[in-house]
Amino acid sequence: MMMVPCLWCGPRDAGEFRQAGEVVPRPDPAQATPEQWRAYLYLRANRKGWVTETWYHRMGCRRYVTLVRNTETHEFRPAEPEPEAAEPEAAEPEAAEPGARP
Repeated sequence: MMMVPCLWCGPRDAGEFRQAGEVVPRPDPAQATPEQWRAYLYLRANRKGWVTETWYHRMGCRRYVTLVRNTETHEFRPAEPEPEAAEPEAAEPEAAEPGARP
């Protein structure tokens, strides 16, 4: 049984997850050739050793987790959460000038 570490739920059985694939850099849409898009979408190195992957915890917290996994031993390194959208900070009201109407 392979145990996958989840930052929010703790270690869980791999059956609770869906492997979303190896992390690869996305090409620039304005300049990418069809060959670059094909490589980005379909081709992976599938190498032995440590690989950075994205996993989706479909039967748990329903979050994506980036993990580093050894493809030979299925050992995991510490997980990293996906960057979440930054919440906009509340704008502080500007101080009214003396004598100004609200």
